[in-house]
Amino acid sequence: RSDHAGGPRESLASVRRSSQRDLKGFKQLFHRFLQVKGPSVDWAKINRPPEDSIQPYERIRSRALPEGVASSLNKLAVVKLNGGLGTSMGCKGPKSLISVRSENTFLDLTVQQIEHLNKTYNADVPLVLMNSFNTDEDTKKILQKYTHHRVKIYTFNQSRYPRINKESLLPVATSMGLTGENSEAWYPPGHGDIYASFHNSGLLEQLLAQGKEYIFVSNIDNLGATVDLHILNHLVSQPAETRCEFVMEVTDKTRADVKGGTLIEYEGKLRLLEIAQVPKAHVDEFKSVTKFKIFNTNNLWISLPAIKRLHKQNAMDLEIIVNPKTLNGGLNVIQLETAVGAAIKSFDNALGINVPRSRFLPVKTSSDLLLVMSNLYRLEAGSLTMSEKREFPTTPHVKLGSSFTKVQDFLRRFESIPDMLELDHLTVSGDVTFGKQVALKGTVIIIANHGDRIDIPAGAMLENKIVSGNLRILDH
Repeated sequence: RSDHAGGPRESLASVRRSSQRDLKGFKQLFHRFLQVKGPSVDWAKINRPPEDSIQPYERIRSRALPEGVASSLNKLAVVKLNGGLGTSMGCKGPKSLISVRSENTFLDLTVQQIEHLNKTYNADVPLVLMNSFNTDEDTKKILQKYTHHRVKIYTFNQSRYPRINKESLLPVATSMGLTGENSEAWYPPGHGDIYASFHNSGLLEQLLAQGKEYIFVSNIDNLGATVDLHILNHLVSQPAETRCEFVMEVTDKTRADVKGGTLIEYEGKLRLLEIAQVPKAHVDEFKSVTKFKIFNTNNLWISLPAIKRLHKQNAMDLEIIVNPKTLNGGLNVIQLETAVGAAIKSFDNALGINVPRSRFLPVKTSSDLLLVMSNLYRLEAGSLTMSEKREFPTTPHVKLGSSFTKVQDFLRRFESIPDMLELDHLTVSGDVTFGKQVALKGTVIIIANHGDRIDIPAGAMLENKIVSGNLRILDH
């Protein structure tokens, strides 16, 4: 572990050191924030990326893998962004500790995937978790259960920055504490913070010393983000002088993805454009599926020596995302954030790879959870793949109403997860429960109006049905 503290005195000193470092980093970000006025892009200068800057995955996959895959794997470390809490799904603690499939959490699946890789190829790919002050303690407690797994696990912490009052632009914190009136005064400043935090933790140097050349970074809740040997091979097989320092996996936009960041060419560089940077008048254009056809999956492959070089030169110019929040007491604050993918413009020979949708399987809501728990996917060595029994490769569109938002409510409403192999679309609203072994096919819409309740009976098969009104089945 890179981050164990010594005795109490040393740990106090290290806390002080990291607080000073955080405040120094915040100061730089805040100064940049004060200098930038208006949207950070000039819409007229935006161009579609040149043809060769986004390669189809098929082209990269078509090259045969060489014999020495293990030696390429030994140049890789996997970094998972693990700073988020499970609050949006009604869970306490880190999101990565929510069970997603047969009692396995996001973290379990990640460890299984990498362990499988290490065993299969006799390799040594470590797992690195970027925690936040919200998730660090709980995550470290749970890591003990992986001590006998064939994966080295390292952790480091992203920064802790002060939220600022929207009007006065002053920090709302009254002390460095995290409790009481200061419990909402601090925030982790987005995943763009990875570069500085990774460097400051000493882990970057440690991995370079171990001969690691690339990191594969992804969100821990994206179950499709597994190590892809073809992309890794593409990176390590290039001549040193034209070596690609940054790969962003992108995938085709559907109507569900209109808010995702997209790749553009801007002032001769490949650049990530996020919805927050778009001038109001152009937001609809940004959301269109025709002009911007792809979006960033946040699966990124980044050169470690390049991170070191750019950090030294202070050359990572990450656009600032201003995120407005309202605290529990009603106070309006802003938090300044950056995104990891925004650094793409600072790296040499950066490339987008248009990957299949299967590499983007995020679990943000209980609707997503229903999909990944169902028979649409099969679980093998920590990886989820679409069942070959599914006739078409697209996932069904699932919208579960507010009664299903919290994971515990969701689990209570399904006695078992329905058969969804032939489902296209499911909408459920109101007080609805599902008995055991229900099958859903085609388009199914179930709406219980206020005060009504619908119990879908065990063994029911609903194909292209709309169910509404009141249906209570009581044991006799």
